[in-house]
Amino acid sequence: MVRKGCALFLSAPAGKVRVKVGEQLRQIWRHARGHGHSAPAGQVPRAEFAAEAEAMRRTLALPSIVSPLHFPGRHLPKPTPVNLRRFAETPLVRRAINVIKDRIAAMDWQVRIRRGVDAEDVAFADRKLRALRRTLEEPNPADSFRTLMEQAMEDALTGGFGAIEMEPTGDPEQPAMLWPVDGASIRINARWDGQEDSPRYAQAVAGQLDSNAIELRDDQLMYIRMNPRSFTPFGLGPLEVAFETVNQFLSAHRFAGKLAANSVAQYALWLNEATPAQHDRLIRWWQDEIEGTGRVPVLSTEQKPEVLRFAQGTDADLRLAWQEFLIRMVANAFGLPPLMLGLENDVNQSTASEMADEAFRGAISPLAMLLAHHISRDLFGKCIGWREFEFVFNELNARDEMTELTVQVQLLQAGVLTVNEVRAMRGLSPLETDVRDQG
Repeated sequence: MVRKGCALFLSAPAGKVRVKVGEQLRQIWRHARGHGHSAPAGQVPRAEFAAEAEAMRRTLALPSIVSPLHFPGRHLPKPTPVNLRRFAETPLVRRAINVIKDRIAAMDWQVRIRRGVDAEDVAFADRKLRALRRTLEEPNPADSFRTLMEQAMEDALTGGFGAIEMEPTGDPEQPAMLWPVDGASIRINARWDGQEDSPRYAQAVAGQLDSNAIELRDDQLMYIRMNPRSFTPFGLGPLEVAFETVNQFLSAHRFAGKLAANSVAQYALWLNEATPAQHDRLIRWWQDEIEGTGRVPVLSTEQKPEVLRFAQGTDADLRLAWQEFLIRMVANAFGLPPLMLGLENDVNQSTASEMADEAFRGAISPLAMLLAHHISRDLFGKCIGWREFEFVFNELNARDEMTELTVQVQLLQAGVLTVNEVRAMRGLSPLETDVRDQG
């Protein structure tokens, strides 16, 4: 496994020998840390060092810290990632993303034999199941399953470009290692021919040429596309759909904040037949003696000053109804009911439960199933080669535990499911004897 991209060519009698500079630097770094392939005499190399040497990360961890330039070429970049991530840090969008992301990350999950595959035909099934679970629970030395999936779902919800790098290790106890990748730095090869050995993706930092990009095969990168379309290789994230709506909401929110803080004056004081000197004297007196002191201003003039109002002076000036409409549009883009974003004025006890179920079925469950299919197909099938296994979430059939428990008990009483089948649905090991409940 060598890192593609920067290379140095040297002449040799047998022809040109391509020396990978990235691999040389990694070897120097591993030897400096004591992680090299060779161990001193009499010392046995540790197993985790061997696995790390077999599966080296190709992509860069933080590619967005380089110059924001781009030179067009064969690889197509995802547009406007900077604005999308800036909007993802606002309170309204952050609430919508966290409602979906945190719910999926907290779900219980399991690795099981794929439906339609006989367990007796799978060699070393128990050992492989333990190895796959360890691979997901400990994807790399820095991440856990939750932190890895949260980063991928964050990018998928923001721009539709969730990405995870996959590298096989050759270790039967942990057959692969996974790293989160900045999805905005991934470019898609528009000329990919579908072959396994041809690069489909490439990671190129902003301002980097295609010749220096880190090319990745289809079995080396898990690229999660939301709302895939036929006319573009890129997905469409919910925040991209709500881009203009979020921009308008931020503008209306800033205006309302300035208006509520009296930084935007909505009225004027009109003095009839005042000389310029009297006008300037009144301004200085108001600023020096009245403004910010809380005193009662006393004016002595021949004619009563008149206050000219430019607005109604009520909450309607804050455009609260317009902001509420924009919040509903953002909720629609993420597939969530407005209740999840804080609009509770039209919600009662009878509709709150229905809206929560709608959020689970319309926003949380589809993304969880998409993520599970990518893990089963890309990681288990393409990267590791164990297509007889699949990844599933245990909590997709029902939103709450009591509803799921009631359904499973009824299926057991009706003889539709066995005890071991129900235990498998809940991620538990089977019993020695599978007895069907006769009710």
